[in-house]
Order: sequence, then structure tokens, then C-alpha cells
Amino acid sequence: MIKNKQHSSLVSLNGISYLIPFILVTSLFFLWGFAHSLLDVLNKHFQDILGITKSKSGLVQAALYGGYALMAIPAGFIMNRFGYKRGIISGLLLYSVGAFLFWPATYVQTFEFTLLCLFVIACGLTLLETAANPYSSVLGPPERAEQRLTFSQSFNGLGWIIGPSIGGLLIFGAAAEGETNKFASMAVPYMIIGTLVLLVAVLFMFTKLPDIHEGEYDSHGEKGRFFDLFKFRHFKFAMLAQFLYVAAQTGINSFFINYVTESKPEIPNEKAAYLLSLGFIFFMSGRFLGSLFMKWFNPHRMLALYATINVVAMIFVVAGLGWASIIAIYICYFCMSIMFPTIFALGIKNLGGLTKKGSSLLVMMVAGGAICPAFMGWIADTSSMAIGFIVPLICFAFIMFYGLNGYRYRQPV
Repeated sequence: MIKNKQHSSLVSLNGISYLIPFILVTSLFFLWGFAHSLLDVLNKHFQDILGITKSKSGLVQAALYGGYALMAIPAGFIMNRFGYKRGIISGLLLYSVGAFLFWPATYVQTFEFTLLCLFVIACGLTLLETAANPYSSVLGPPERAEQRLTFSQSFNGLGWIIGPSIGGLLIFGAAAEGETNKFASMAVPYMIIGTLVLLVAVLFMFTKLPDIHEGEYDSHGEKGRFFDLFKFRHFKFAMLAQFLYVAAQTGINSFFINYVTESKPEIPNEKAAYLLSLGFIFFMSGRFLGSLFMKWFNPHRMLALYATINVVAMIFVVAGLGWASIIAIYICYFCMSIMFPTIFALGIKNLGGLTKKGSSLLVMMVAGGAICPAFMGWIADTSSMAIGFIVPLICFAFIMFYGLNGYRYRQPV
């Protein structure tokens, strides 16, 4: 019986079960998936109510993902100083504050104040991701790290599914009813999520979590510094791959509704938001199946294969073939599913005492989502929305290289 336990992906080699901590940490993935998916509804909503260009609406993503860039290194220090549990609670509290700020935003009624709300949420999410990603990966045997993280990230996909549906119903639906204050429709979904996040924070406060240490020193027996991370080839490539992955995913999410409504003008915004939710169903399904497939296939090979498929899918999207191109986007969602957790787990392998710092830098690479939507929006404004999808095509090409070669670990000199 002990032997079987030791082979479980949620039991340590000395027989300690991590099931309850794993369930709690996995709930965090849902919460930030929901927050991210609402952005894609807000992006189109601001285009409609403020008459702004696609490139300017990309500032919605820039505010959130820019927050990741600024908060990531402080988040790494917080994790090192106070541990995973306090970092998670701090992140949840910041997240709830940012969500509740959407209530005064309905009175201020400016694009800039809404961006501030998203920035505060981003600071909280950075703490959550810096803690939850590595924490999930170390709750059990090291050889199952990619599988555990991919499974946890599957619930991130569930948040992505629910977000556009609720956003489409409450934000687009309320706006269509002729509400004078167009900002008011944003308050309800954020009040709901703010309350839920606050309750989860309280739950974490009263739950005992194991304090897992990856090791205080680096591979040379010295105190780890951020600069030491750049001695690891596989980690440097992981940073770039993660930056480009988030850039691609965010760009596709941000302009999915635009792409559908421009390809099929008969489809209204609200229905397009539901179609976006269907894309996230493919995304979540891909993560669940990916975590299962990783029992038999090497994660880096799956990553390379999925990235190759996405390069081909993006060629169809750029070609603008109507429903065939929209179906290609759904295929892309399925294949994107495993990319973030797989790149993350491969990137922090063999970092030892540098794991928390490495995690914070990989989370910082989420800043790719701040750049891609504005760039894709600019291409769409000057050319066409379909041509803008060349950007994610290039991103997936590099991820294909990472899965084939860039992931390889080499002992630092």
C-alpha cells in the first residue's frame, strides 16, 4: 500500500498526502482565469461605448499584464520572505480590492479609472500565480510536476469559459437594454468575483498548508540571486517562450470577438461572446486531456507538436476563410491549453533554491499580454483583423523550437 502511495502524484516520497492543499491551490487557477477572460469582453465593450480604436482598446490588456511586469519581482521577494501561504492570502486580498473598485468606477465613468482597477487586480494575480504555479508543481514527486501543474491549470480554463458567458450576459446584455450609464454594467460581475475571492482568502487564513522548501541554496551551494537564473539555458529560453505564449493567447482572446463579427457580420457581440466561451471549452478540454496524456508522452514533445499544429491553424486564420478559419481558432485553443503550465514546469526544473525567484520571473513574462493586443490592434486598424493574427503565428513558431530543443537542461558553468 505504501508503495502505491509513493507513486501517487499527490503523495510525497515519505508518504505525506498533499490532496487538500492541492485542491485549495487549484481553486486559485479558476479565479484568475475568470479575471482574465472578462478582459476580452471589456475590450470590445469599450470599443462600442467609447468609440475607441482596436489599438487603444488593447490598453485593457496592457493595464492588467503591465501590472504583472511591475509586480513580479516584488512577488518573488514576498514568497521568499513570507512563504507561499501568506503570499497567496495577500494576492487574494489585492484581487478583491481591485474588483470592488469597479463600483466607484461606475460613478467616475472614465476609461483611465477602469484601467487602474485592472492594474490593482493584476498586482493580486501576480502574487497568486507566483505562488500557485510552483506550489502546485512541488506537491508530490518531481517527475509528475508537469502533470500536476497542467491538471491545476485545467481549472484556469474553466474560469475562462464562465467569464465570457457572464460578461456577455451582464455587460453586453445590460448595455443593450439602453442603460444610460454604460459603465454600470461592469459592476455586477466584478462585485460577484470580489466577494468570492474574499471568501477564498478567509478559507486560506484558517487552513493549514504545508510549507514546502525547494532548498535555500543554488546548485553551487551559494545563496541564490536573480542574476544566477540567467546561467541556466533552459530557463532563459523558457522566459522568452512564456512571453510569446502569453502574447499569442492574449492577442487571440482579445480579438476573437472582432474576428468573428468581421468575418460573419450577422453575428452580434453577445453571441460572439458565447462563441468565445466555446473556445475556452476546447481550451479546458485540452488541459484535462493533456494532463492525462503526460502519463505516457514526454511533455516537451507534446509542446512541440501542439505548437506546430497552431502554426498551421494560424495560417488558416490569416487567410480569412470564414467558418474554416473560426474552426482553426478552436483547434488553436485546444493546442494552446498545455503551453503555459508545460513551459513553466520545464523552465523551473533543476533550479533548487532559485525556484521562487525563477517563478516570479516566469510570471513576469505574462507581460507579453500587454504588448501583443495593442500591436495586433494597430495591424487591424491599418490592414485587417485577419492579418493581425500573423503575430501569434510567429509566437507559436518559437514555442515549437522550445519544445524541440530550448527546454534542454545544461549544467551552468
